[in-house]
Amino acid sequence: MPKLGDLLKSCAICPNLCRVDRLEGERGSCRTGAELKVSSADLHFGEEPVLVGRGGSGTIFFAGCNLACVYCQNYDISQLGYGRQISTGELVRLMLELQERGAENINLVTPTHQATGIFDAVPTARAQGLRLPIVYNCGGYENPEFLRMIAGMVDIYMPDCKYGEDAAAQRYSGVREYVHWSREALLEMHRQVGDLEINRRGVAVRGLLVRHLVLPDRLAGSERVIDFIAERVSRDTYLNIMDQYHPAYRAPEQRVLARRVTRREVDDAVAHARRRGLTRVLS
Repeated sequence: MPKLGDLLKSCAICPNLCRVDRLEGERGSCRTGAELKVSSADLHFGEEPVLVGRGGSGTIFFAGCNLACVYCQNYDISQLGYGRQISTGELVRLMLELQERGAENINLVTPTHQATGIFDAVPTARAQGLRLPIVYNCGGYENPEFLRMIAGMVDIYMPDCKYGEDAAAQRYSGVREYVHWSREALLEMHRQVGDLEINRRGVAVRGLLVRHLVLPDRLAGSERVIDFIAERVSRDTYLNIMDQYHPAYRAPEQRVLARRVTRREVDDAVAHARRRGLTRVLS
């Protein structure tokens, strides 16, 4: 079987479908070549409680992103590319070190554009003793064909489901057909791992956990996102409706994004999720 990295020759691992030769140093929308580039790796206690447990989530932040969100709160990593290049062997070592430090899982943050290198490393880490669940913590703009290629290597999918309308996705995240691709990806993720399973210690071990960030003035189309999850994915979906939006990065340039969300805006989204029968709603 060829290495996943060979797919970078004409890159289509995400829906940007740039078709550039990243092996030869060409750059597409993610502005990333073939190298693995990591910003940080540490125990993180600010994630969802089902990921944190007692030991913390073993987060590895990858530099760059296949989205270009004007309001990104981690813009120094995702947009400015802060980080250092590492080898596959170093990534394996980081995973094993986090396990030794007591991590509950290996949380791959913004992995999509570097997923070929990451999932060339995961089997080696498993062979060397990695036992923790692998969390695929992504922006939701995923190519289901690639997700099928890594089936069996991801234990917990944790996508953002950012938008219920394409116009907002194009304007604020710079991508086309976000709704179509994110929906197809959610269906594939759920097909692979099912609803979120939580062990006796209250820690997630397998399944789908969806995040949705509420934006000011209903720009995210929250009700449409929730309707799709309830109707097409599962009413047992573990959904985190997030209230932490604030005008970071270039958001102040957009009048409608230049304020925080209100409690009412968040409560309305939560109430809609409950009306649609979702019972595992975190907010």
